[in-house]
Amino acid sequence: MKVLEVGTEKPYLIKIGKGILRDIGRECATLFKSAEKVLVVTDSNVARLYLNTVKSSIETNGFAVYDYVFSAGEESKTVHTYIGIVEWAAECGLCRDDVIVALGGGVVGDLAGFAAATYMRGIRYIQVPTTLLAAIDSSIGGKTGFDLKYGKNLIGAFHQPSGVYFDTEVLKTLPEKERKNGFGEGVKYAVLAGGAIRDILLKGLSDSDTEEFCALCAAYKADVVARDEKEGGLRQLLNLGHTIAHAEEKLSHYTVAHGESVAAGIKIMSKAAYNVGKLKKAEYDEIIEMLELSGLDREPQYTVDDIVKAATSDKKVHNDGINVVTVAGIGNCHIEKMSFEQFREYIK
Repeated sequence: MKVLEVGTEKPYLIKIGKGILRDIGRECATLFKSAEKVLVVTDSNVARLYLNTVKSSIETNGFAVYDYVFSAGEESKTVHTYIGIVEWAAECGLCRDDVIVALGGGVVGDLAGFAAATYMRGIRYIQVPTTLLAAIDSSIGGKTGFDLKYGKNLIGAFHQPSGVYFDTEVLKTLPEKERKNGFGEGVKYAVLAGGAIRDILLKGLSDSDTEEFCALCAAYKADVVARDEKEGGLRQLLNLGHTIAHAEEKLSHYTVAHGESVAAGIKIMSKAAYNVGKLKKAEYDEIIEMLELSGLDREPQYTVDDIVKAATSDKKVHNDGINVVTVAGIGNCHIEKMSFEQFREYIK
């Protein structure tokens, strides 16, 4: 098992290893001595596979356990699902000492986290990711929220979990599409950090490397989050490829997966950097190779004009432009402010 600490104002642990799902109850008992009730929030896909295991573990450790299950998919990441969660929490009698468990991928984690951030002005919660993408990215760092029709994650709050627990055994039941979705964020970390993450992706991720790969990605994000908990500057590096990704997701009405869109965004930003002489050909070729090996070497489905127009509602927008992450090399990325016209010219 890998154990990492996220050094935020209230530090917490990330635990990565086999069999962790069966220990969630014990972890709750250790963390939440004053709690009596636990609400497990999950989606319809995950509930079928893991809800009973997690509920049983929590019940065995003396808690009253409730669950809230919503339809799987990004289309559920709405105010309506959020209201459903908090109203059910109230009906179950959760108080400020009690706990929410986010059991699932990024959509579950964001919604359950925002419910925890706002219910009774904030209660505690833990993240139990069940996808590769959630394990290495969205479960860490306390970003929570939901989408509006105008754009992704436009409603949200920073609310750090009390712990993150990833059972690597769940990857055995992960559909290939979801594995690729996670690799999109994995390539992001490889481009940002280089080093061992890059090496693993260039040789192809094997089962024996999975725990180490997840821990390396999580450690990189944990370090960035600890230094910039609420995205005042440095943390914006984690948005590499995301301006384009969020635009593509919005244009597709969220039928294109987040990680796949991130990969397309990374390809465009890397190609743009190479075209203007910022990125050496050898490093550009390595980025493309990582995308190819991960099954993610593809072009966006929309024109540059469509992408730039959709990006105007991205949460990284300011009145006079947008912050984008540019690639000067593997392990050498920068935050740059561009006008929308400069951004259009840069990526065309």
